[in-house]
Amino acid sequence: MKLVTDYQNKKVLVLGLAKSGFHAAKLLAKLGALVTVNDKKDFDQNPDAQSLLAAGIRVITGSHPLALLDEDFKLMVKNPGIPYTNPLVQKAQAKGIPIITEPELAYEISEAPLIGVTGTNGKTTTTTMIAHMLNQQRSAGKAYVAGNIGVPATEVAQKVTPQDVMVTELSSFMLLGITKLRPHIAVLTNIYTAHIDYHGSRANYIKAKMRITMNQTQADYFVVNWDQAEWRELSQQSPAQVVPFSRQGLSTAGAYVKDGQFCYRDEVLMPTSELNVPGEHNVENALAAIAVAKLAGKSNAAICEVLRTFTGVKHRLQFVTEWQGRRFYNDSKATDIEATEMALKGFKAPVILLAGGLDRGFTFERLEPALKAHVKSMLLFGETAQLLAAAGKAAGIKDIKLVENVAAALPLAYAQSQPGDVILLSPANASWDQYPNFEVRGQIFIDGVTALTKGNGAN
Repeated sequence: MKLVTDYQNKKVLVLGLAKSGFHAAKLLAKLGALVTVNDKKDFDQNPDAQSLLAAGIRVITGSHPLALLDEDFKLMVKNPGIPYTNPLVQKAQAKGIPIITEPELAYEISEAPLIGVTGTNGKTTTTTMIAHMLNQQRSAGKAYVAGNIGVPATEVAQKVTPQDVMVTELSSFMLLGITKLRPHIAVLTNIYTAHIDYHGSRANYIKAKMRITMNQTQADYFVVNWDQAEWRELSQQSPAQVVPFSRQGLSTAGAYVKDGQFCYRDEVLMPTSELNVPGEHNVENALAAIAVAKLAGKSNAAICEVLRTFTGVKHRLQFVTEWQGRRFYNDSKATDIEATEMALKGFKAPVILLAGGLDRGFTFERLEPALKAHVKSMLLFGETAQLLAAAGKAAGIKDIKLVENVAAALPLAYAQSQPGDVILLSPANASWDQYPNFEVRGQIFIDGVTALTKGNGAN
């Protein structure tokens, strides 16, 4: 950990806890800052706040009082999930108080080089693949995953050395709060339409994503999906060396697919059919990881070993089990239409689809071709059940049922299935109408599959 003295005796407000705020507050106190933590959750139900108070850190809970900023704070470290429309954040901006997010703080103290990964879909899988590749046949140091993947960057940054590398997943929310953060290799997996409620417009969302490359120089690399004209045009904004990856083979200057083979520049690595996780989107994730691994000097053998053995990330087209000829997949992280579309395209077998969730004002016409090509029946739940049913009917699917939730859908899905079928949870929607997060939704599916296969579910 770098010796940073900038925070000594400086009043810093940490706004919002969860993992990132909790670890940021502890790090700032270690660096000598005068830390105040403000979290909306009541103290009695807030174990993180209780722990910080016991450690001697000032804690204010239950609300975000505007009067708090009448104190002489020099910096705000904001939980990424708190929008900039929050009155306390707006007052801090009006007072000229700098606002950063936790990855910026981690970058300041880290001794390890940084690889940053962002995009609408595929961030976590790509981040994990990269780390596995960089750790394969590694003689010194370790590649650590961090960031939006669920591991606070400030926690990892305190233990890494110059021989290590931090592979950090960076959300658009996080990227709005960086100032100096500079990945040596930045990855943009793709950009679709998402988080408009937070950013206000798609243009603002794209600007936030592109901040991942704003501090890069010609000594750095920007690895970018080349398969849409918009993304190719965005690459021109990067000051780094652009390294494309293309599932469609639109460029051979980086990683690409040609004649069913993974390639990098003029090298053939292995057939795409040997990739251990299904779906065209995972081919794209693998291409991004290949590009990074090659830039980092990894051998083709090390890269291919990971591609052939990688089993996926929990809740992201995760293979759960095969039972009585049926294969069960948990893709609860598919919180938008594009993710479910890509998941469906990854299967040749008939799919029984479990889907539905929070209504964000979208309709599902875009999903109709994939439904028609891959889905034999649908079990639908949540606020968007009727909207998805309309898309299913338009796609010619005759067996469509509306159910209460994921738990209710699973035994019905099995009852409709035959050997050779895929039973897939890929909701195409956020979870918040029925579940706290996509992880809870996915775990309910996994638990249901476990109960079913142990004989506690439907016969």
